[in-house]
Amino acid sequence: MNYATGLAVIERLEQLAPKHIAMPNDRIGLQLGSLKKDIRKVLIALDVTEEVADEAIREGVDLIIAHHAIIYRPLEHLQTDSPAGQLYAKLIKHDIAVYISHTNLDAAEGGVNDLLAEAMGLGELDLLKVVHTEKLKKLAVFVPQTHHQQVLEAMFAAGVGHIGDYSNCSFNLSGEATFMPSDSAQPFIGEAGVLERVAEVRIESVVPESLVQQAIQAVIEAHPYEEVAYDIYPIEHEAKKYGIGRVGSLPSEMLLGELAEHVKRVFGLDTVRVVGDLGRSVSKAAVLGGSGGKFIGDAIQAGADVLITGDIDYHTAQDAKAAGFALIDAGHYIEQIMKQGVASYLVGALAGTATEVVASEAVTDPFRSV
Repeated sequence: MNYATGLAVIERLEQLAPKHIAMPNDRIGLQLGSLKKDIRKVLIALDVTEEVADEAIREGVDLIIAHHAIIYRPLEHLQTDSPAGQLYAKLIKHDIAVYISHTNLDAAEGGVNDLLAEAMGLGELDLLKVVHTEKLKKLAVFVPQTHHQQVLEAMFAAGVGHIGDYSNCSFNLSGEATFMPSDSAQPFIGEAGVLERVAEVRIESVVPESLVQQAIQAVIEAHPYEEVAYDIYPIEHEAKKYGIGRVGSLPSEMLLGELAEHVKRVFGLDTVRVVGDLGRSVSKAAVLGGSGGKFIGDAIQAGADVLITGDIDYHTAQDAKAAGFALIDAGHYIEQIMKQGVASYLVGALAGTATEVVASEAVTDPFRSV
């Protein structure tokens, strides 16, 4: 088996977490190194620290996929005697590329927040806050009957034809096409200067706006004609909504104090910070990895009794307490759940290649409970 290239690995990753669903100005994508090489081993990490870089070197890793940016602020210099400079130099020296998937992975179906909600046992999930709505286009393709199925399957493989919980949706109408090849043409059917009449099928289906170019390329590659006839139409329907955070029902109604203990067990925490009466009952919870203080209003509007997130500041906690809303600050590091989640996804997505994918074992949480 051959190794997947870096470009192929990221293509699979972006099927899970497309870049276009990231929050504006988020620092995502390739931040260091090159993807134009074969990848023997991929390391999935939450952060890229000195410990993670050393782990990658020991393990013979060619690509680190991380959740948090290695270059978060604009670089003013690249001095290799500074902590950041030493880290970059070490990775460059060992030809280790670093690719970041952040808020797009947060919002993705099966991404960070779905993993957190699943671990918590939340049911009847909904998005906490919609951040991106995918628009649909109508794609119409004209193909000879002899190649109808071939082109149709290529369209479906490129992401065409999804409507709600249904896939492979299309409408197919038979008819007659006419064309006359010029002297410079190299027609699949017909002769130069002769009017041809061919039995063709018009295939219509829907495609997410972000996949239009991919779908057109798939049609062109599968189509037998030198010049492929297709149309793209704007339509008003929406394909899918993506959002930050999840809200859902707890496995059973419980006291806030019991929920806090449940959070500690699920995420292997020594302590959590809680805002609210530990004796109050809660049945619906919102969860958001990272710093979720600014989404308290969304959690309240969604009917949640409590928001589980990280990095709650003092004044935000005071405001929540005054509003009678409960918070559990489990810390930013609970996002480490993405390491195993993304690794498991990529193992499946890269099946059939020799590329290995592993989750980082380095502990990058800067805080310790004492």
